[in-house]
Amino acid sequence: MRTGQRFPGIARLYLFILAIFISTISFARADETPPLLTEKKVFQMESYQTVGGAVIRDVKVGWESYGNLNQDKSNAILIAHYFSGNSHAAGKYAPDDKAAGYWDNIIGPGKAIDTDKYFVISADTLVNLGVHNPQVTTTGPASINPDTGKPYGLTFPVVTIEDFVHVQKALLDSLGIKKLHGVAGASMGSLQTLVWAAKYPEMVPRAMPVISPGASGTPYLIGMLKTWADPIKLDANWNGGDYYGKDLPKAGLGVALQSVTMDAFQAGWVAKHDNQWADQTQDPALNLKALYSVEKMLNERGQSRAAIADANHFLYLVRACQTYDIRADLDKIKAKFLFLPAEGDLIFPPEESMKLAETLKNQGNEVDLQVITGPLGHINGVVFLPQAEEKIRAWLE
Repeated sequence: MRTGQRFPGIARLYLFILAIFISTISFARADETPPLLTEKKVFQMESYQTVGGAVIRDVKVGWESYGNLNQDKSNAILIAHYFSGNSHAAGKYAPDDKAAGYWDNIIGPGKAIDTDKYFVISADTLVNLGVHNPQVTTTGPASINPDTGKPYGLTFPVVTIEDFVHVQKALLDSLGIKKLHGVAGASMGSLQTLVWAAKYPEMVPRAMPVISPGASGTPYLIGMLKTWADPIKLDANWNGGDYYGKDLPKAGLGVALQSVTMDAFQAGWVAKHDNQWADQTQDPALNLKALYSVEKMLNERGQSRAAIADANHFLYLVRACQTYDIRADLDKIKAKFLFLPAEGDLIFPPEESMKLAETLKNQGNEVDLQVITGPLGHINGVVFLPQAEEKIRAWLE
């Protein structure tokens, strides 16, 4: 069945998503009620020792929260963000912000994750992609090494999804939160969710991996991530990661972000272009320099996103996702699970979540699963999550 037949409003949906995508890479539904307001804060650690044994000094990550922490600090839900995302999971920083956080459609007063009941917290990861976004605080290759006074570049230690989780744990410790009510996250956030459940089983009674892999990345995923990274490495300005204070590898980073966009959104969101030419006077069949409108759009969006991103941070995120693996700790997991894979997802096909769900069920975990449907592949798990509202509420009980 064609997507256009199943989703007759695809053009309107496309315009809505694209407008938000350009501004903040967030996806929130319009709501007539007053917006949930939040503020960005900064968590700082004097030092952090990575899983690989390296020590990073003066670690800083941004974080924000929604709702109130109860007296016994038992109502906290951690939200982990996706590859190109940040801690802005819901709400707005100011009432006139153009867009709310990416999961504002399920987080807020009276919503599936009810901030009248729960204290919801989210943090920027280490090596966050949006290092030049003023609302992001992170520590990574673009940060100043206190020992040299210069950006780390590739001297920054390789970090893993587990490192992201350990820094989040330190943040929770600083707030006196000893046990979470639950952990949830989409895409790369689902990797963090699964690592939380595996590494801190006594602290995580509930886990909701959304658009998630199995217990480890597949060879296909590792290869796909390589195709994301290669344009950066082929840009002469990358210079082996030593480009700070010099010409930036903007071209390579822009193309890398185009790959992320196409793999994540897939066919549905570009349907409106309908093979149109970018310039109606330039026929691509007659001129190799002529572009289709979808090509022009991807070029523009890639460069727009590259303006707030960092190429080395992108590569470090790729490696963190490639090295994800919880197979050795599966039998330690105690959490109640809700898996929410997405129809048509090429990055983490639903079968991967289904296989892990079956493994956990067979070892005694309580497990539920619902496939999120829609025309946007992987991103169905961000845009259309209200489909699972009833199951999310039940998971939280």
